[in-house]
Amino acid sequence: GLVCIFEKENNFSMIEINSETDFVAKNKEFLNFAEEISELSLKNSGVLKNILSANMKNNKTVENSLVDLISKIGEKINLRRAAFIDSKDTFNFSYTHSSLKKNVGKLGVLLSIESNKQKNDVEELGKQIAMQIAATAPQAIDKDGLDESILKKEKEIITEELKNSGKDSKIIDKIAIGKLNKFINDNTLLNQEWIMEPKKKVKDVIKSAEGKDKIKIKRFFRYKVGEGI
Repeated sequence: GLVCIFEKENNFSMIEINSETDFVAKNKEFLNFAEEISELSLKNSGVLKNILSANMKNNKTVENSLVDLISKIGEKINLRRAAFIDSKDTFNFSYTHSSLKKNVGKLGVLLSIESNKQKNDVEELGKQIAMQIAATAPQAIDKDGLDESILKKEKEIITEELKNSGKDSKIIDKIAIGKLNKFINDNTLLNQEWIMEPKKKVKDVIKSAEGKDKIKIKRFFRYKVGEGI
């Protein structure tokens, strides 16, 4: 499969389209198809059902063109998901990893930053944070964004492991809190170690870049081909 990003005037969209084999993902026809859908995704604000009913250059809908391509290539192809960030009040950035060509690869990131600085003042930082997200796969921006059920499940796993290791029940809770905090730090972008300088956290890097101004991460999307299937 592939992740494709399309950008226009600070609006960005990203799609993940899956195939059964890597061989198909490198097929020129599949590649062109994915790129055209990526552009349609931007026009349709990343709404999947609207993308599927949109017309392609061949005057057929994406859905019907998908059926044609499946019968031609002989493999199941699926438009799995789409994301969109608009240009309203934010500076937006993207990053593609394992690129086959510009904005086409196996892993993609979209990032929105709110700031009262000029875009060129946050350009470098935005690109670096997008790369950080690609490398470290955070689940949320901060602790508030983490699903309570994920934290509850993680706490249960940690507690069970500690019990099985024969630790004294009096200290299990204390150790569990420490381990859970580490899990939170590892999985929330602002609390992660900055990959370019691990002694700092991402929030420290943002704070020092802010100066007297404001830099705030509004949202991000990270798509890796096949992840979670």
